[in-house]
Amino acid sequence: MSGKIKELIDEILQKKAKGNDFLISITKAKMALKGIDPDKFTNTSEDDSLTIEKLKTMAKEMNLTISSI
Repeated sequence: MSGKIKELIDEILQKKAKGNDFLISITKAKMALKGIDPDKFTNTSEDDSLTIEKLKTMAKEMNLTISSI
C-alpha cells in the first residue's frame, strides 16, 4: 500500500494545527527533528513501516487520536 505515510502526516497536521500556519510549521519541524521530512512524502510514496511507527508514536506523544492508525 502506498500513501499511508502521507495520510498520517496530513491527519497529524490537521488535528494538531487546526489550520494555523504557524502551528503547521512547528509540527513539521518536530517531524523533521524525528527524522521525517513531511514534504518528501506524496500519495504515491512507498510506505515504510519504521516511518509509520514513528508517526504513530509522535501522534500518541501529542495526545492525538488518529483514525488512520
